[in-house]
Amino acid sequence: MAAGPGALPVPLLVAAAREAQGAGPGRRRRLPAARALHAAGEVLAVAAGLKPALLWDCGPAGPAELRRYLGRLREAGLAAGRLHVLGVGGSALVLRPGRLRALLRARPAPLVDVSAARPGPALLAPAEASAVRAHLAALLGHLRDAEAAGAEPVTASEVAPGDWNLCTVAGVLLGYPAVYTFAEGAENCLALTPLRVFTAQASCPRIKDGLRVQIYSFSVPESLCAELRDVLDAWCQELREAFGAQSDFVDLCISSEVVSLPAVAL
Repeated sequence: MAAGPGALPVPLLVAAAREAQGAGPGRRRRLPAARALHAAGEVLAVAAGLKPALLWDCGPAGPAELRRYLGRLREAGLAAGRLHVLGVGGSALVLRPGRLRALLRARPAPLVDVSAARPGPALLAPAEASAVRAHLAALLGHLRDAEAAGAEPVTASEVAPGDWNLCTVAGVLLGYPAVYTFAEGAENCLALTPLRVFTAQASCPRIKDGLRVQIYSFSVPESLCAELRDVLDAWCQELREAFGAQSDFVDLCISSEVVSLPAVAL
């Protein structure tokens, strides 16, 4: 389909994503064009203020590769605001620093303990979440220092996560209204537990007519939805307000469905 008015050059967006992915002889399969365009849409969603960060999942790109990728997108007219690439625990995130700092300073997201030893998911009391809050405060300090150290429009840094629960920290950075946490180990108590999966999508004619970009996807245990109703409603309202303040995306759709899976990886 054709690109919308003022759209970005599609071949450039695809080539930039494939370059960041590191495609070439002996490497993994070349990134499909549709996924490359969706990646550009996710970056645009961060730059437009619709979410504070995205987790890069288009191959093993590190902060340096992602910084070059964002630079190429900016040259094409995408993501005019300041962006930061954060490397943490082998993963890389693209952040909008100001939005993320405000998020980390604001009302903390409720933490849902899904440790395998529990009979079912349960909300943590504030006193039980002190370690996670300390990790987030340390990350906030790191981001302040990294932003102060460079005035470039695209900056990058890496942080040593130490004993952080990376699943929990990533959930907070990605702007989820409620975030999973668990004790040491990879197991959790979510197997066959009814989960309400929330998805937010919008069309991005700025990149290509008909392109739908998934802005959010997260789950909350169905058994806790009543307790989290105010938090979930506030998240929906804030997203709708942010959507109304930008012009890159249209046709926002927020939906949810209940699923039960034999195993849930976090």
